[in-house]
Amino acid sequence: MTESNFKLSTLPYKRITIESFEKEGKEILKEFKEAKSGEQQFLAHKKYYELTKKMATAMILAQLRYDGDVTDKFYEEEQNYYDEISPKITAFENEYKKALFNTNFKGYLEDKIGKIAFKDIEFDLKSFDKSIISLKQEENKLISEYSKLLAEVSIDFEGEKLNLSLLEKYLTSKDRNVRIKATKARSMALEKIKDNLDDIYDKMVKNRTEQAKKLGYKSYVELAYYSLRRTTYGIEDVRKFREEVKRYLVPFASKLHDERRKRLSLGKLDSVDEGVYYLEGNPAPIGTADDIFKAGKKMYSELSPETKEFFDFMLDHELFDVLGRANKAGGGYMDMLYTYKAPIIFANFNGTSGDVDVITHECGHAFQGFITRNDEIMEHNDIKMETAETHSMSMEFFTEKWMDLFFGDRADDYRKMHLEYAIAFIPYGCMVDEFQEIIYSKPELTKEERRQVWQNLESQYKPHLKYENDDFLGEGRRWQLQRHIYMSPFYYIDYCIAQTCALQFKIKMNENYYDAWNKYLAFSMESAKDTFQNMLHNVGLDSPFDSGYMENLISKLDK
Repeated sequence: MTESNFKLSTLPYKRITIESFEKEGKEILKEFKEAKSGEQQFLAHKKYYELTKKMATAMILAQLRYDGDVTDKFYEEEQNYYDEISPKITAFENEYKKALFNTNFKGYLEDKIGKIAFKDIEFDLKSFDKSIISLKQEENKLISEYSKLLAEVSIDFEGEKLNLSLLEKYLTSKDRNVRIKATKARSMALEKIKDNLDDIYDKMVKNRTEQAKKLGYKSYVELAYYSLRRTTYGIEDVRKFREEVKRYLVPFASKLHDERRKRLSLGKLDSVDEGVYYLEGNPAPIGTADDIFKAGKKMYSELSPETKEFFDFMLDHELFDVLGRANKAGGGYMDMLYTYKAPIIFANFNGTSGDVDVITHECGHAFQGFITRNDEIMEHNDIKMETAETHSMSMEFFTEKWMDLFFGDRADDYRKMHLEYAIAFIPYGCMVDEFQEIIYSKPELTKEERRQVWQNLESQYKPHLKYENDDFLGEGRRWQLQRHIYMSPFYYIDYCIAQTCALQFKIKMNENYYDAWNKYLAFSMESAKDTFQNMLHNVGLDSPFDSGYMENLISKLDK
């Protein structure tokens, strides 16, 4: 099957065993160590690229098909297999990276793959050791257990059997009584698994804390920052960012929430009103899923030559798995099938504006992967999360010009809703991050105490919010539906950092759209070749860690 004629649904899958991976890997490592020059080592390094691409492609394809149906026994076994061997893959990769980091030809290889890559390798070596392989295996199993638990939640509502994703359209209904009824139905379903959710997270906290102790760290917080390769900012920078959000952004967001409360003719905002922006209901995409893709094709063909080529490629190879269905894992993501140089997008369409967000947000990730896919230096595309999320969240704003195609005469309503949501999201995301810092700094907290921590943080970051119709969330359990907390610890602050950068692009595109687009394109092409802060400064944006950043941003948004 050639690169030019494949379709995602018919791609062949074959398990790559840890034995074959290690055998080939050891041969490459031997060749690397015995090389007599930087040129010879780089030739061996390119073979390492091919090996890791082959393994990653198999793992991603297996996960995609398992996520598509968590009751598929074949792909469940494949997912379990990769959960088991992925720490062993990491162990070999670290062995290889040690040789690369300590090479006698470092100057030559730094010129080839970049100094940033060597700093990332330093953090990789600090975040993993063979001593934690069994703990990583257990962690992977817990992540899969959590994902499966939520995917299999079945809710009887209005004569339908719905999963959590498909219930969303009722949770954001314009009819408040429907929202309340849907919320109560969700609470009843989650009531059955809430002890499981507590138990899984309790095991995760203990597991990750033990990983940190084995590697010599005070807590998992320190280990997480190494694991996420935060080479140019640390916990103190993030704490300062969160405090500035509390000081400047929370009051601004509260003002927007109050305006929304008035639009909805409510005395106060309850949790059942959290996702609703207009009395007549949120704008929803017009037409079918096919209509959304047709609109997306027109939008990206008009935005730029690069986006046209990208979206045509995605459609030609059917690289979307986005239709909601029973037993499909929740959430959405983009990943790369490296062997085919192809981005893939997984999501759950449910008839809400979130369907359009898939075509903008996830396509922001995929577009960046597509335009840099031919770079032979894999390290150049080893993007950190705050950079990746800046790509996706900024694309949401760049595509707003075409929202008439998706929402008709309610396009302006969508644009207003999108901006308000983008601003209001940042306090929530910071709350998620501070929650995790507290939990992993005090792993001895009980399950009940963790929920109290969440409730206390909500009073600081979301003081407008009440819980009168949601027994589950009202117990301080909102975080248990936030998959990142279980599956990707400490990732969530990257969304907040990136959202503020996307808002900078929004401000610039209001001044000069095509100049802003060219800056975005340049930022995307940089990929991971420089530090996050430098890449922002290079295109005329401020860094979220610059002095006075948040106050300046809010003053511009307020205008």
